[in-house]
Amino acid sequence: MNAEKEKQKEGTAATNAGSQSDPRLIAFVCNWCTYNGADLAGTSRMKYSDNVRVIKLPCTGRIDPLFIVEAFKKGAKGVLVSGCHPGDCHYTSGNYHSRRKYATFRDLLGYLGVDLNRVEFSWISASEGNKWVAVINEFTDKIKSLPDKTTDIFTKK
Repeated sequence: MNAEKEKQKEGTAATNAGSQSDPRLIAFVCNWCTYNGADLAGTSRMKYSDNVRVIKLPCTGRIDPLFIVEAFKKGAKGVLVSGCHPGDCHYTSGNYHSRRKYATFRDLLGYLGVDLNRVEFSWISASEGNKWVAVINEFTDKIKSLPDKTTDIFTKK
């Protein structure tokens, strides 16, 4: 009886994790714009890759750059950071702070050996469900086209 339940759990987990060939993507999104854009895409039944795991934060300005490193350490093949369009931040300037942090942190990621093609930054508003779908599908295709580094995203130096 227990073995049968375990099999059902494994089957459900495999179904929820998306297909095996799709790379795992982590999307750090702001609560006010991008998350609502993704929600709009979902409620509108738009089709997009199911390999993205969304982590909702109050603002992209609150994203610690080490979150990105940790996502890669935990097996993500790509990381997306997405927030409000410049000038539309709910907290006035959080997305500007995020953009500055990312510009600085990008060089550090490159120094650590992370393929910078695996990190993407975008601006998606709450009314842009179509843009969310396009960004996710294009980013998934881009990650699939990169050489597979199944064990470690960081290159050995």
